[in-house]
Amino acid sequence: MKIHLRYLAVSCCLALAAVSNLHADFFQDLLNDFKTKRVLLISIDGMHSLDLANYIASNPNSTLATLSQNAYNYTNASTTKPSDSIPATVGMVTGGTPSVAGMYYDDAYNRKWSPPGSACATLGAVIDLKQGIDKFPTLLDAGGIDPAKLPLDPAKGCTPVYPHNMLRVNTIFEVVKATHQRTAYSEKRPAYDFLNGPSGTGVDDLYVPEIAFNNTLTDNLKTKNFDELRVVSIINQIDGKDHTGTVTAPVPALFGMNFQIINAAKKNAPGGYIDSLSTPSVTMTDALNYVDSALGRMVTELKTKNLYNSTAIIITAKHGETALDPTHRSVVLTSVIPAIVNGVQAGLGVKITQKSNAYIWLSDQSKTAAVVAALTQPSNQSLAGIGQVLSGASLKLLFPDPLVDPAVPDIVVVGNVGVNYEPTLSSTVFAEHGGFAENDTHVPLLVAIPGVGQKTVTAPVQTIQIAPTVLGLLRIPPRKLDAVRLQGTDVLPLISFLPWIN
Repeated sequence: MKIHLRYLAVSCCLALAAVSNLHADFFQDLLNDFKTKRVLLISIDGMHSLDLANYIASNPNSTLATLSQNAYNYTNASTTKPSDSIPATVGMVTGGTPSVAGMYYDDAYNRKWSPPGSACATLGAVIDLKQGIDKFPTLLDAGGIDPAKLPLDPAKGCTPVYPHNMLRVNTIFEVVKATHQRTAYSEKRPAYDFLNGPSGTGVDDLYVPEIAFNNTLTDNLKTKNFDELRVVSIINQIDGKDHTGTVTAPVPALFGMNFQIINAAKKNAPGGYIDSLSTPSVTMTDALNYVDSALGRMVTELKTKNLYNSTAIIITAKHGETALDPTHRSVVLTSVIPAIVNGVQAGLGVKITQKSNAYIWLSDQSKTAAVVAALTQPSNQSLAGIGQVLSGASLKLLFPDPLVDPAVPDIVVVGNVGVNYEPTLSSTVFAEHGGFAENDTHVPLLVAIPGVGQKTVTAPVQTIQIAPTVLGLLRIPPRKLDAVRLQGTDVLPLISFLPWIN
């Protein structure tokens, strides 16, 4: 309540100035000092809302706990469906679900594009948004994207389709840059070129080292070191430099990064939790402490540069991980679902992507009903750990019709809680994501703004609401985002009532 009275007082002064000889510019400057001038967007990949709640309760003097004391804490936030890194990130920076943004997974398919090197002689291309499109995937900087490894678009002169070309709506980076303010972001691989938006130029300072370098994610220390590269990039940007720290540049109005260490700690032995109460393991605790310390360094630098009071910090996650309860972890071989699909007709599963859900693109879409019947046959359903199969009318409640939209999967298999699809039963991957369930989608969402006080919001919200909220905080109309106009994505509740957001 204090912040609202504070703004009310300044607003009253402005009104008084308007009807008196007081110097209105003085009061306007005073009000401007309280306005958010930049947004720092942080994604702690793999983190659950419960992880944040437990950590704050156990560490009341931590950075996360301190930030939460002046923040809107949305405890019932959900990421996109699928909860894969690509559609989830797209959602956060566009305000749109895959149905309007057009990007469904980092390992997907498009029926109207052609494979790389095919000269567009055939239609149907696998979409690789991982290290497979790097020039040098074994190097940390990866050398950028190799156009020879990209799908081709017959409708556009058989030209390569870069990740930013796959995006159907604009991004917050493009909108902020159009107001002549600087943008920056640090991500986990060159494929995050899509952050630039359809223009290809939305991010002024995009730092995208390759996480697959040196098998980073299989080792928590390597992952922590990889995150540290990006933490340093943020601190350099706060200091008025580019991500390298060697070039002077304005402090971005919009910048941020993602952390991978929580994701790694949950995937790698011994896993993230030791019991069904989600008590963190030693390695998970270490990962949480590292992230909290890194955030603390960012906050300290903002304060040192006198930028903290005018910076909003948004903390969320692209996805959670399943299983949240380690006793519910169940491994199903990645060979099971393809065998069922191709049992209907040889070669029918032209692309099948599996983690905690399975996404199926068929070479012959007329066989969809037959495949669904095979998947839901009781013995197959049990063998494949299937909880639900979406196709036809049930699929179209979420996505466009796959008979019309070339990017949409024909079938989505929703696995039972805790099911991970792995190549071997002895897999040491302890958690996965990418699905529709509570474990995959229930993520933290904390919007920290100095002076607003502490507010917990239990109403359900979505991470796609981050995009219009970012623009609102920067006093840019959210409707400048295509997805906001197409889907009516709202600014997060209560944020829209802050005096300086409009």
